[in-house]
Amino acid sequence: MIKSVFFDMNETLLDLNLLQSKFAEYFDNVNVMKYWFTQLLHSSIVIAAMNNYIEFGTLALSVLESVASEYNVVLNEKDLKDILSTFKDLAPHKDVKEALRLLRANDIQVTAVSNSSLAMMKEQLTNANIINLFDSYYSVDSVKKYKPFAPIYHYVTMIEGLDNSEVFMVATHDWDLYGAKNAGLNTAYVKRKNSIYNPNYLQSDIFEDNLVDTVKSIINLNQTN
Repeated sequence: MIKSVFFDMNETLLDLNLLQSKFAEYFDNVNVMKYWFTQLLHSSIVIAAMNNYIEFGTLALSVLESVASEYNVVLNEKDLKDILSTFKDLAPHKDVKEALRLLRANDIQVTAVSNSSLAMMKEQLTNANIINLFDSYYSVDSVKKYKPFAPIYHYVTMIEGLDNSEVFMVATHDWDLYGAKNAGLNTAYVKRKNSIYNPNYLQSDIFEDNLVDTVKSIINLNQTN
């Protein structure tokens, strides 16, 4: 029986187009945001692998400064803040509210699990007008180890009193689902962009093109078992 669904937030629930537009203002290049995001992930994984931890906001800032230097773009403190503060104003994808309401209507707990700080998560969910659709939300600050490493997945299941088999992790990032799957959770991949799921990772249990169909597939598992 599936009792809870854990959701990644950035890009899975929240649309990054606003952030991409903000990056383009300063870099005049629509690809820089994606490059920054990739470098941010890389840095977080390296730091976690070394059993160290740096808070997301601090890490995001240092990576942004590095990317700006690489692109020969001069950013002052105000510019850096202007770019990164856009994170708090990201809108939800159009299918998010319907999907979350569908889960709640079927008595399945809705939880957000993110690499962002807890304060940032609260601000993002509030500004996106979806915080009332969540039962709880957790940051890797709790375990001081970024996704996709196992501690955050195990921490949330422990706090919520859940068995791994009772949980689905939903994300548009294959690396996140690889981590959740490796930690023993069920996983569901929602395809937000035209990229393939890495064939070298543990494969997701569910693959869908939108969030509503994703949660319907999860709900159907309860109805058929």
